[in-house]
Amino acid sequence: MKYILGVTSTLCQALQRKDQDMLNATKLVKLTEEGLKSYQLEGFDSLLEDVTSFCSKYDIEVVDMKTEYVDPRYRRKKTGITNRHHYVVNNFNPVLDMQIQKLGNRFNEVTTKLLTKMSSLSPSCNFSVYSKVNLLNLGEMYPCDFDFDEKEKLVYELGHCITNVKEDKRFANLRALGDLAKMMVKTRLHIDYSLVYRLIKLSVATASVENCFSSMKNMKTDLRNRIGDEYMNDSCICYIKREFLQQV
Repeated sequence: MKYILGVTSTLCQALQRKDQDMLNATKLVKLTEEGLKSYQLEGFDSLLEDVTSFCSKYDIEVVDMKTEYVDPRYRRKKTGITNRHHYVVNNFNPVLDMQIQKLGNRFNEVTTKLLTKMSSLSPSCNFSVYSKVNLLNLGEMYPCDFDFDEKEKLVYELGHCITNVKEDKRFANLRALGDLAKMMVKTRLHIDYSLVYRLIKLSVATASVENCFSSMKNMKTDLRNRIGDEYMNDSCICYIKREFLQQV
């Protein structure tokens, strides 16, 4: 558990940062998942060495991993498996499988693909990760918001818009998509580049909804599974908008 918490700690802290770049967050998810899978394949021996060292230091009897496992509930019944097999298959692997499955469910292929394409709109470092191909594919993922003619127009509008804002010093120090949307309204570029602005709004809304759903899981736990809708809404507002609540 110490190793698992250590591997996932960086990801957990990164996802809570409001200025976290989505592309970096997606890479961190992938690296964390790969780290857990690698530890599942090769980590038991190192864990066993640590446990053996701990037991030797404090004169604790060490279980022989090569001997047959004895089920404490049915001591007279032969199990036909070794102690190593029992601890790997019934203890070590299930814990790691649970963590890997949770990451896979929360950041599935569709979500990861969406976040990766949304990151191409990030204004951080003067739009360093901008990709027209990714953004056009992102528009395809919102078929109800862009008709055929608008998709064709978006191709030209994207290139013109990004070139414009890169040369505008007012956009130089922006970090998040929300900041980009606000600056476009402030400079009235949302009128000239209405399709790009629509794409930004959809991306910001998608990220905000994902954040709200994540927060709801922290609010509606097993101990509060009968919480009412009104109280749930009020609690979520206080939890999600903590920085504003502290000013009240």
